[in-house]
Amino acid sequence: MVEIAIMGYGVVGSGVAEVLLNHTENIAKRAKEEIRIKYILDLREFPGDPLEERFTKSFDDIVNDPDVKIVVEVMGGLNPSYDYVRRCLLAGKSVVTSNKELVAAKGAELLALAQKQNLNFLFEASVGGGIPIIRPMSQCLAANDVIEIAGILNGTTNFILTKMIRDQMDFSDALSLAQQLGYAERSPEADVEGHDACRKICILASLAFGKHVYPEQVHTEGITKVSLADVEYANVWGGVIKLIGRVKILENEQVHIIVCPMMISRDSQLATVDDVFNGILVRGDSIGDVVFYGKGAGKLPTASAVVADVIDCVRHFKARKYLFWDEAVPGYVRDYREDTVAFYVRAKTKDSTFALGQAEGLFGDIRQLVRKEAGKDEIAFVTEPLKEEEFLARLEIMKSEGIEVLSTLRIGEF
Repeated sequence: MVEIAIMGYGVVGSGVAEVLLNHTENIAKRAKEEIRIKYILDLREFPGDPLEERFTKSFDDIVNDPDVKIVVEVMGGLNPSYDYVRRCLLAGKSVVTSNKELVAAKGAELLALAQKQNLNFLFEASVGGGIPIIRPMSQCLAANDVIEIAGILNGTTNFILTKMIRDQMDFSDALSLAQQLGYAERSPEADVEGHDACRKICILASLAFGKHVYPEQVHTEGITKVSLADVEYANVWGGVIKLIGRVKILENEQVHIIVCPMMISRDSQLATVDDVFNGILVRGDSIGDVVFYGKGAGKLPTASAVVADVIDCVRHFKARKYLFWDEAVPGYVRDYREDTVAFYVRAKTKDSTFALGQAEGLFGDIRQLVRKEAGKDEIAFVTEPLKEEEFLARLEIMKSEGIEVLSTLRIGEF
């Protein structure tokens, strides 16, 4: 028998307990050991819970018990999660977590500590909830050099954009509906400002390319400025708007990484990933494009990924799984403004003929977009690919001519 502890009994923690209790025999067959929950750490009371007698309010009960071999951290955040996970590893306990903030900020350090202690630090559920992605990338695609990853990594923002596209809801109404349905938090900044997607693409980038990428190194934009007019122009152009986390390796071994709303063609495999679903495209040099698709959050999908990692830990007590990346190095992440990309621009002007002429003079061959509901003072166009810093400089010249820029979006090609 292997005894484990669960730290945190919220949505995911209670889901982990539920999966372990409801599938005890099957899990034991797969793990080759019976897995028993010995402790559940939470400061709240849970009267009447089937595991009520196993609750504790003291982390010391867990870290000082030599019988606890695996600790599941599903509290979220960095404090006290980071301290608790670090102390568990130092005490000889493998750790499984769903905490993307922890892995994105401290992954390299905790993986190094786990390696030193000959333990496992596993985090399948930290990206994509129940969608398998960490294990396939580290094992099934191990024969490939990953070239690029692009993903819809946040179900809340994808639901909002889907409502804007399908039902012509404006952003605020779509966000309100997402909150009513439980898809968005009361304070939704982490989702709608792109921070959640940023943490996830950092983890994938670190795993794929072998050096830690920190969230503060990533240029991140959310979806709060996306309007119904932009959605309509995307449709005219031949695509949809999605919040994309993207990373690609460059010839000089730097990485380009960004999180932002992008216009993507309807031909893209990511264009049909709708509602609360996530889609992650991994491009390998041998296999080509592989897409992982499913619900990126939720109690039982996320819990199933956590329990799969627990089973992995049990089966690898004496043969540590190789999951590792190095610390960050200076200059590894290239300035996002050096990337070459096409742009969509929407602007307001007193003289549309003059403004379009200016745009053509500044950006070269442009494609004008026209929508039915546009006023006479509105123009929209898509540029040819150019270096982003050049685009920004030319946009400033356009503004100096009295043209009011209302919106810009990058064009994603994948």
